[in-house]
Amino acid sequence: MSREILIHVGDGERRVAIVENKRLDDYYIELDRHRSTLGNIYKGKVESILPSINGAFVNIGQEKNGFLYLTDADHPYVRDFDNLNGPGTAAQSFFDRLLNRKPAAPSAAAEALPLNGQDAPKPDAPAATQVAGEQPRTDAPRDQQQGGREQQHGGRGRGRSGRGGPQKKDRPIPLKTGQEVLVQVEKDPFGTKGARLTTHLSIPGRFVVYMPYDKHIGVSQKIESPEERQRLRDIIRACDFVKDGGFIVRTVSQGQDKEELLNDARFVYDKWQKVVKLAKEKKAPAIIYQEGDIIWKVVRDFFRKELTAVHIDSKEEHEKLSKYVDALVGKAGLKKVHYYGGEQSIFEAHKVSAELERIYDQKVFLKTGAYIVIEPTEGVTVIDVNSGRYKTSASPEDAAFNVNIEAAPEIARQLRLRDLGGIIVIDFIDMSREDHKRKVLDVLKGELTKDLAKTEVNKISSLGLVEMTRERAGKTIESLKFAECPYCHGRGRVRID
Repeated sequence: MSREILIHVGDGERRVAIVENKRLDDYYIELDRHRSTLGNIYKGKVESILPSINGAFVNIGQEKNGFLYLTDADHPYVRDFDNLNGPGTAAQSFFDRLLNRKPAAPSAAAEALPLNGQDAPKPDAPAATQVAGEQPRTDAPRDQQQGGREQQHGGRGRGRSGRGGPQKKDRPIPLKTGQEVLVQVEKDPFGTKGARLTTHLSIPGRFVVYMPYDKHIGVSQKIESPEERQRLRDIIRACDFVKDGGFIVRTVSQGQDKEELLNDARFVYDKWQKVVKLAKEKKAPAIIYQEGDIIWKVVRDFFRKELTAVHIDSKEEHEKLSKYVDALVGKAGLKKVHYYGGEQSIFEAHKVSAELERIYDQKVFLKTGAYIVIEPTEGVTVIDVNSGRYKTSASPEDAAFNVNIEAAPEIARQLRLRDLGGIIVIDFIDMSREDHKRKVLDVLKGELTKDLAKTEVNKISSLGLVEMTRERAGKTIESLKFAECPYCHGRGRVRID
């Protein structure tokens, strides 16, 4: 299998295409006029509190105030590697002093956690501390794990439910107007809404994610071997330089040696120490930590063993990319980094430019002549599967199954390429056989495992509809490259008379 990364650096933009076996597999855009704030940490000031919607608006120095759920400002206390470290971690004690707060007593849920050294599940565990697609799993009984399923797969933060209700009357509001608070952006501003914020901070590295507030070791669900999971936990427990906080071990850590994992853990922990220092020095509102640019993220998140090569068409950015690879991967990784200086564009030379143009099309045609129609709206994205020019002598049931089984992986791929999120409804061609429905759903879910964004998929209904959600952390690819038509205002129609 060949896997290449193509990076085009243009005037005010950087575009990244991930190509697997000569076929476009993923796509990212970074524009100077719209730099994502996702993952940035700010020292903000609470402007207003609305208990009725269980939220607060926080001034982080941006055009619009960010929104913080009150439940996100109320840290759960959990066991550390061996036992509970007093009423809060060292990091929490620092911020209690910084923000002039009284330390809270351990919650009843924290007191009830087991003392057997296993990675116990946390109440209200913050999904915002997870890198997209890195969902930690505990080795608790299955019935205990299921309680967090919606939380893990329902979108960034805590999914579509669990945070938006009114604050409980017997629960004190953890914030006050004018209070300074350290927050991290977990969702970019969208439409008329400001950034979604969380106080469950995280610093992602190549192999691990450091969580300063959470005394917890999580291991990616995609690592299934019990022996490997235990080996990774034992390595992280050996981080004697970390005095507080916890880690999530990422999928790419599987099979990595101890030295690489500990170096990465030290790297992200040192970053956190710089955050602590700046938080003491700066006045709100101020940015404390800024996520790296898209070149940095390519190295951190996609530079894996199976990667064949990285091609980039800018000499200046090639030097930067090489420095990142040398720092994060080592000199051996530099062999995979190549500068492209051909006359054709880098995407044309690798024969993916036509595919990139098609990701903006409403219709996507399949090899058999069938096609899918993708219609994003403000509240929901609708995808319709049509037989089109597909012809066969098979029965209507088998014909519907054949089209659906071909459409399912392409739908997952298009969601990934276009970065469509929120609620998605897929209208498959009607099938009556339950085994056909299961197979189509299994193919769809199997392709979605490649997606770094968290997803949740429901069963196929009697009408042939599949309801699913996909994490939406920022603007779609289309919205970054297109503006609303000034004549029809996005309706796609011009009035005749």
